[in-house]
Amino acid sequence: MADSQIFHKPTQSAITQGIPITGGLKEGKTIVIIGRILSNAHKSYISLKDGTHPSAKTALCISPHFEDDHPHILYKTFQNGSWDSDQPTSKSPLLQGQQFTIKILVTAQAYEISANGEELMVYNHRMPFAQMNIISMEGMELDFFGHLVFHKNQVASYKKELINGLKPGKVIVIHGTVNSDCKRIVINLRHRYGIAFHYLCHFEENAVVRNTWTDGQWGREEKSGDIPFANGEFFEMKITCKAKQYDVSVNGQQAHTYKHRFTNLDDIDIVEVCEDLQLFSLEVKDP
Repeated sequence: MADSQIFHKPTQSAITQGIPITGGLKEGKTIVIIGRILSNAHKSYISLKDGTHPSAKTALCISPHFEDDHPHILYKTFQNGSWDSDQPTSKSPLLQGQQFTIKILVTAQAYEISANGEELMVYNHRMPFAQMNIISMEGMELDFFGHLVFHKNQVASYKKELINGLKPGKVIVIHGTVNSDCKRIVINLRHRYGIAFHYLCHFEENAVVRNTWTDGQWGREEKSGDIPFANGEFFEMKITCKAKQYDVSVNGQQAHTYKHRFTNLDDIDIVEVCEDLQLFSLEVKDP
């Protein structure tokens, strides 16, 4: 996995009180926030701060506004006891009651901010970013928060044990970023004798191959549907085990299904993620 990784689901009290950014901010670090704006939120914000005390400096405050049916976002900085002038955008993909994925990339000159894959703002630094060690939020529920430094075009090779195997209702959730020059992504659900579900993305062909390896050989390929990933982009992938099939979704959109060929689900004990991506987290959710 990439270094400087902290990826978890924080408690609601931690969201408002402030979550430590281990190691502080530095050039090349990316913050990823996945969650939902509360449907009754009167105000909402994400702030990068140098502490939890009331007078803490805020290098960046991202503040979605929902009034008058004209959603927009204000970006601002708090220093020397007052807020600097706002830097607004005229539109906002951050809406009450809706899911979001926000990325904040720290560069030498600015914060590059995107939401749901859409570039929102390049906010020039108004104070040294290395001092910022806390992120606080209000008006939202979080599924995940993480920060890490990317290694350019790293090749992943990661395995996780599936305790007690698979069963209907279990969900495998993978968060990561596709390399900018990605050629292949591979996800395998393995058992001691073979591969129950092989999911291979060929980027140069825009093809997704699904198959099963059993008795020392591959079965018949399934090869319909486009690749649900984009080069250089963050993704959330879910593989849901159902009674008769696997359902694969990426960023909330249904991508593929694959009927079980290996039906002893309890024997599937390894999930493997590899090739041209950087892995943030891999978790298994029980029904």
